[in-house]
Amino acid sequence: MMPLVRIDLSKKYPESFAQQVGNIVYNVMREQINVPEDDKFQIITRHDGSELNIPKSYLGIEYSDGIIFIQATISFGRSTDLKKSLFKAICEALVQDLKVRPQDVFINLIEVSKENWSFGNGEMQYADKD
Repeated sequence: MMPLVRIDLSKKYPESFAQQVGNIVYNVMREQINVPEDDKFQIITRHDGSELNIPKSYLGIEYSDGIIFIQATISFGRSTDLKKSLFKAICEALVQDLKVRPQDVFINLIEVSKENWSFGNGEMQYADKD
């Protein structure tokens, strides 16, 4: 629950494409890790080519200038298997729906405790109440 998703990609992609990526990531997270409806907080940034500094390859994966970085901050508590399924489902959906190269789907999760969230009003909405 409670994802904050950052998506970074090249300006070679139009704004509408970037929004589609965001929608796909949100829908897959709803299906795979039970993200609540309307819990869609995303920062989508399109970059000039010089602003994305990547290797030609890493771990045997060849990258292109079409790479898409997806970083999601989520609450602790999901199993490794569930996270593996999430990675696979996001990649498969981007490949199927937007014809993205699977090698160009880079995903990173950051897990934090629930008390590290404030959705407004200066309150910790999900902190345990004593």
